[in-house]
Amino acid sequence: MSTIGVSANKLEILAIANVLAAEKQIDKTIVLDAMAEAIQKAARSRYGQEHDIRVTIDPKSGETTITRVQTVVEEVEDPAHHLSLEEGREMDPNAEIGTEFTEILPPFEFGRVAAQTAKQVITGKVREAERERQYDEFKDKEGQIINGLVKRVEHGNIIVDLGRGEGIIRRNDGLPRENLNPGDRVRAILYKVSREPKGPQLFLSRAHPSFMVALFSQEVPEVYEGVIEIKACSRDPGSRAKIGVLSHDASVDPVGACVGMRGARVQAVVSELQGEKIDIIPWSDDEATFIVNALQPAEVSKVVVDEDEGRVEVVVEESQFPLAIGRRGQNVRLASQLTGWQIDLTTEAQDSERRQKEFQERTALFMRALDADEMLAQLLASEGFETIEEIAYVDIDDFASVDGFDEAVAQELQTRALEYLELLAAAMDKKRKDLGVTDEVAFMDGVTPVMAVRFGDEGIKTIDDLAGLVPDDLIGWKEPDSRGKQRWQPGLLVKGEMTRDAAELFILRARVAAGWVEAEVLEAELAKRAAELEAAEAAFEGELGNLEAAEAAFLSSEGTSDDSEPAPDTDE
Repeated sequence: MSTIGVSANKLEILAIANVLAAEKQIDKTIVLDAMAEAIQKAARSRYGQEHDIRVTIDPKSGETTITRVQTVVEEVEDPAHHLSLEEGREMDPNAEIGTEFTEILPPFEFGRVAAQTAKQVITGKVREAERERQYDEFKDKEGQIINGLVKRVEHGNIIVDLGRGEGIIRRNDGLPRENLNPGDRVRAILYKVSREPKGPQLFLSRAHPSFMVALFSQEVPEVYEGVIEIKACSRDPGSRAKIGVLSHDASVDPVGACVGMRGARVQAVVSELQGEKIDIIPWSDDEATFIVNALQPAEVSKVVVDEDEGRVEVVVEESQFPLAIGRRGQNVRLASQLTGWQIDLTTEAQDSERRQKEFQERTALFMRALDADEMLAQLLASEGFETIEEIAYVDIDDFASVDGFDEAVAQELQTRALEYLELLAAAMDKKRKDLGVTDEVAFMDGVTPVMAVRFGDEGIKTIDDLAGLVPDDLIGWKEPDSRGKQRWQPGLLVKGEMTRDAAELFILRARVAAGWVEAEVLEAELAKRAAELEAAEAAFEGELGNLEAAEAAFLSSEGTSDDSEPAPDTDE
């Protein structure tokens, strides 16, 4: 490299560029640009750093040209770079501001220092281009399985030779109890390519869920072709895994296709993963069904899904509980990761005990609030009444279905319920005053005494505090957790106490009361909602009319069919 100089043979320069480009697998133009920059640096050392010296190398002929450039400017600040307009017009009468004058400089021989500097410049540029090429090459392979040879093991991290680069399998990306030694061939998924100053960092994994998905794509043609889709995967690397599979062709069984003839396909994946057991679960769009499937081999008795909280309660028989939990909680943990739901497991006995406890709590509440005996309170609880408000405001006729209840008993119960609620409201009103919640907040349309106390506990005491809220503050919101699953975050109100539309209107009323917005804004919003409701009702009535017309036409056609002559009997 130290022989490169301006006086070097043109063909020699091209030959060096071609060899470097081929060896490093980079564009020859990059090498020629690096050479030009090296020559430019040497030329500035020879002719003066203050000059604007430029170097070009013809990629076809190898001809090297060194020029010094001066630009015509209005006010000369750097004589080495600039010329005044007068000086420029002495050289060319047509010169204008911005005109550039170039002077070709004579070639020169590289000295030892200049040659060494040129070598460093070219080596640095080539290495930078090589790193960029390597990054682009492996970035395209991100998410694919890559084969390599173990190069060395450092503190539990495995360095893998990938041919044109080195990858790393970090300690937590490898399979437990798998010992890889230098020279071993290994397969792993390239799950991340990071651009670093010293070159791209290639992160490989044999423990990542996507590695198992990629293995099934290689072993199962239906997965590779997209007929079967692996919707979800969860792994306890080296021990057990679950995958949820869905077939886009009704004639193809997704579980059977992934298992293969005599288990050949799944066994190939298990062998690659050092005996990791794999449960293949049929995917279902119905969350409850998929959760039941995911808990296999345990049998589930009941599932209660709470979509807002992102939790699901699963009830199993006592004998199925160990299976559902799995060794060290492995089965339920993998099922939770697979479905994205937090699964709370309970036995039928525990579920019955919980329901019995809730029943006793409601019974005690009714006995205390309504001054009723235990039998009457239990009867109310068993009929589905859960709160005093339900008893106070339910229609009298709804009591008629309860054995032994008549109108007089129903009215007496409602009277006692209303008296209890009044006492409770008085106590809540005193508490909210002690908390400093203003009457303006407490008497707003839609605010209950309990709600006012809750506002006070959260520091919402004035109408301005209320006006500064947003609907999410009242009713709650969803935000992704560490696994990306949307989880419910509770607001100031009890879930279901107020809808989003009602919360938006409630806050708008507060802002009108606080003087933040004009009353006309509220009136316009109410008119808009009334118009939307009217349009929705009209659309519903139209759909209802269409259904009635279709039903009438169907019945008419059935009647015509019945009146027609029966077909002749051809049976002998």
